[in-house]
Amino acid sequence: MIDSYDDIYFMKKALQEAETGYEKGEVPVGAVIVIEDKIIARAHNLTEILNDVTAHAEMQAITAAANFLGGKYLHNCTLYVTLEPCQMCAGALYWSQISKIVYAARDEERGCINLRTKLHPKTKIEGGILEDQASKLLKRFFIEKRNLN
Repeated sequence: MIDSYDDIYFMKKALQEAETGYEKGEVPVGAVIVIEDKIIARAHNLTEILNDVTAHAEMQAITAAANFLGGKYLHNCTLYVTLEPCQMCAGALYWSQISKIVYAARDEERGCINLRTKLHPKTKIEGGILEDQASKLLKRFFIEKRNLN
């Protein structure tokens, strides 16, 4: 049976990306970008592997989606990401003019909402989709990281 193409379906795909990052020792954040129910970009954090603080899942996904579309604007696209975007990623999403951002878990400390980062006026943002699963994965990662040190 095929899952219906809804926010939960696509957030599960983002969570799969987060798991891939987790297995590589990256902070487990995953992202997919969708247009017309089709995933056009998949990404997870690569900051450790690339030794690059800008290699967040969202940044990787923005680049992949822009390459797929052949242009820098992500009109009619939705980003599904397992953690609320940080200020840097929200800034890049602003410039991409993405239509919608759907995140799983809030980032109370570094997220764009509490930092009042401005999104593009046409961008909608929604959160809490599969929040529990995303939060558990992040907590497990940081508990294991602390126990190794």
